[in-house]
Amino acid sequence: MKLQKIVNRLQKLHPKEIDLSLDRIKNLCKKLGNPQDKIKAISIVGTNGKQSTINALFSILKESKIKCNVYTSPHIQRINERFIFNNKELEDEKLSHLFEEVEKINDNQQITFFEILTACYFFKAAQYPNNINLIEAGLFHQFDATNILKNNLASIVCSISKDHLDWLPKDQQTIEKIVFEKTSSLLNSNIIVSKQNSMDTTDCIKKVILKNSSKKLYFNEDFSYSNGENGFFYYEDKFGGLKLPLPNILGQFQLENISTAVATLRQLDLNVKDDDIKNGITKIKSVARLQEIKSGKLKELVKNNRLLLDGSHNEDGSRVLNEYLQTLDCKKHVILGMMANKDHEKYISYFKDIASLTTIDIPNQPNSISGEKLKEKFKNIPNVQYKKSIKEAIKSIPLEEDDLLIITGSLYLSGEFLNLN
Repeated sequence: MKLQKIVNRLQKLHPKEIDLSLDRIKNLCKKLGNPQDKIKAISIVGTNGKQSTINALFSILKESKIKCNVYTSPHIQRINERFIFNNKELEDEKLSHLFEEVEKINDNQQITFFEILTACYFFKAAQYPNNINLIEAGLFHQFDATNILKNNLASIVCSISKDHLDWLPKDQQTIEKIVFEKTSSLLNSNIIVSKQNSMDTTDCIKKVILKNSSKKLYFNEDFSYSNGENGFFYYEDKFGGLKLPLPNILGQFQLENISTAVATLRQLDLNVKDDDIKNGITKIKSVARLQEIKSGKLKELVKNNRLLLDGSHNEDGSRVLNEYLQTLDCKKHVILGMMANKDHEKYISYFKDIASLTTIDIPNQPNSISGEKLKEKFKNIPNVQYKKSIKEAIKSIPLEEDDLLIITGSLYLSGEFLNLN
């Protein structure tokens, strides 16, 4: 309760949820002693795959006995998820103390919620100067609060696609502009570019970072993977090849993200052993990224049918999700809830041959689109219906033996599901 009260206060320090500028975060961090200058960081930017790449990095580094701090957003269930230090989420009491300390130093100055959270992270991370920090960039990178580091170990560029277009002028809602925003201010260190959804996007990234003096690694040019047999896949870079076990997480795209994580760690020469990589990728913790739900109150409603939870919410996320779904020989039922500012029609266009679609409201999210409006957008899809809640939606679907149920469209929806489950 105390933690939530502090969070409520921090959310009121600025009239806007997002106000793209670095001035406020720089001013506060200066008062805090510029903690961001005292840490060792790997920055992760892009549109999709950031969390999955961080999860892979984190799991491998833990296997190597290297301690990490991790900063990600948004959180799925608890704000503590954003604050990992020494490999562990910060517990309520310590997180409350951290917030109060930085809040006092901020002295009621205007600052957005994300900015003050970022300052809190840097302030605490500086207490662990030997840890590796895995830092996810937020909305865009150029004016993102995480972009005040003067140096880092590496920048990872995950898949870039169209998202958050409402924050760009109408005439600049292009992939070229998004690539520029995300990559034009990358630091001079190492840049590792993950697989992109088209060669045009890769070429665009190359043009933007052409004059950046970093060592640059590109997927399929400097590192790659190939599918193997009998539960293995093969990774290769200039250091040689690795026969790796398939990870404990679902989806072909995960192999792309894992390969990027491996390329980064081998490039940085952090004394990560091959066995650390092999063991680490079988222990990845992944929440709401093609997560199979195997127990819980809501899982009981679907009995023996498979239940998947996926927080994808843009066209590229939908594409890779459906690449996985197309590998499954079963009927697929979809429960969908989305935020209002997403391209709903583009998202659903990747779903082929689904047995049913149920749209729902996302509770406690005023910026979401109502399930009824979402249904109206998809009225030409066969077997589409609207239900008010997740529970009602699950109960309404006549699942047959071996049918699959997937709940998707929003990380916020995923959080609601996990809390209810």
